[in-house]
Amino acid sequence: MPWRHAARADRACDRAGRHRVLRRLPGGRLARGPAWLLLAPALATAAVSLEHVDHKQWTTQYDTHFKKYSKRYFGPGFDWRWFKAQAIAESNLRANARNPSGATGIMQILPSTFREIRGKNPSFLSLHEPRWNIAAGIYYDRYLYERWHKRVGKFEEHLDYTFASYNAGFGRISKAFRKAGGSDGEPLPWNQVAAHSPGETRHYVKKIRGLMRHAQPRLAASD
Repeated sequence: MPWRHAARADRACDRAGRHRVLRRLPGGRLARGPAWLLLAPALATAAVSLEHVDHKQWTTQYDTHFKKYSKRYFGPGFDWRWFKAQAIAESNLRANARNPSGATGIMQILPSTFREIRGKNPSFLSLHEPRWNIAAGIYYDRYLYERWHKRVGKFEEHLDYTFASYNAGFGRISKAFRKAGGSDGEPLPWNQVAAHSPGETRHYVKKIRGLMRHAQPRLAASD
């Protein structure tokens, strides 16, 4: 996608409600990967109880991938279970999950997006392989995390903004941020911004938080 069309595409995707455009990832080690991504996470539709992320009802077969790519994109001290909780909110950890728009896999990524990712990361072999699906999703989380960091600095509820943007689009959450009275360099509590965000997004962030709230404390060194 030509760079001059990126802003137009971002607005169009936000109106669609499930698609987002990733422009340029900040430099450094984390810059490995595509120049832009188009992802469409979808909320899981199966009716399951909201247990903590460590509960036995959630498979552990993908934990290695969550650990690896959390460490790569967020550092060794970051609790990788945040991304497992996000994947539960996305797909209930179902590798064969697919929504009507075509978003696929554990982290719900569009096939067209994955082709763009693989163009920059030839080792990302298959959208349908959990390892690469998870890697792409966490990579995108890091992009959003850095984008909010650049805009308002690091703050306590940084992840809430990140996950909300993954769900609804950075443009839509930015609009909610402005409606709530936010301005660059001055973060607001997520609950103020949430009031201006889509109901699905509020539920999405709440579910991820709920899954982590009752999880057992875990030291990075033990993983």
